[in-house]
Amino acid sequence: MSDQAARLYLDNQLCFPLYAASRLTTKIYAPVLKELDLTYPQYLVMLVLWQHADLSVNAICERLLLESNTVTPLLKRLEQKKLLTRRRSSDDERRVMVSLTEKGDQLRKQALSIPEQIVASFDDGEISEAEIRQFQETLWTLVNVLNAKVEKM
Repeated sequence: MSDQAARLYLDNQLCFPLYAASRLTTKIYAPVLKELDLTYPQYLVMLVLWQHADLSVNAICERLLLESNTVTPLLKRLEQKKLLTRRRSSDDERRVMVSLTEKGDQLRKQALSIPEQIVASFDDGEISEAEIRQFQETLWTLVNVLNAKVEKM
């Protein structure tokens, strides 16, 4: 087998370990988020709103690097759970603003322990918390580089 052929081995791909790690991480979040009655994508929306209480749908999409046709159904479900409200902007009726409800803000208190629970679940002696933090920084650098490339497409 030539070195050329090895380029297409699964183990030699950057995309696969990123994909696999993402899927497995989401599985680790699932039981923790079930206690809050949130899916992982809903949790991401709530994280953005807990950081920035009142945002437009477009701003949420930009922050999550998602399209509005992905985010809008998440917002509808979260609104049905009475965790947020959506309303037309008074400045521009084309813009939809999203705000936390009191219930949504209260959920933040329940969610405060989630990051520590997740990091603790990674710490099995194979990887330290410091290594996880360094990896997170490297991933953010990669996300920023890739996002800049995608925006130019």
